[in-house]
Amino acid sequence: MKRQIDRWRNYPGVALLAVVLATSSTCQAQSNKAADVNSVVEKFYTAIKAGHADAAMALIAPDAIFVESAKIETRDQYEKVHLPRDIEYESQIDGKRGPLKVTLEGDTAWVISTTTYDEKDQGNPDLYIITQLMVLSRGADGWRIRSICWSSNQP
Repeated sequence: MKRQIDRWRNYPGVALLAVVLATSSTCQAQSNKAADVNSVVEKFYTAIKAGHADAAMALIAPDAIFVESAKIETRDQYEKVHLPRDIEYESQIDGKRGPLKVTLEGDTAWVISTTTYDEKDQGNPDLYIITQLMVLSRGADGWRIRSICWSSNQP
């Protein structure tokens, strides 16, 4: 057996191939995780746009927190106060979301994106830009939104 192992030492390409395959497998796993995270974020915003509050809330962890305009909201506060306003706003104005930047660390992900709203139909001559930072974690039931921080320019 030792002789067979020693024989493979003469083929450094085999070791390199093993490293490349392992790296490729890791990159593919990261890519799959990023796609899963991206899917949750898109489902959340699609649900809001469609007026489906229950579908949006199903993607949010029970202990989630939300930050906007220097205020912190619990999941319950978001569902009762903020989410209905988001749904109303999204029903009136179309936003264009830029690409999502997903960063992964184990079973935690953070996603940064911007959404631009053209409020000319609402009498506002300016574009309204919102930057979102979401934190998600993966548990037994999949990826869930743990926190969202929205930052916006003054309309």
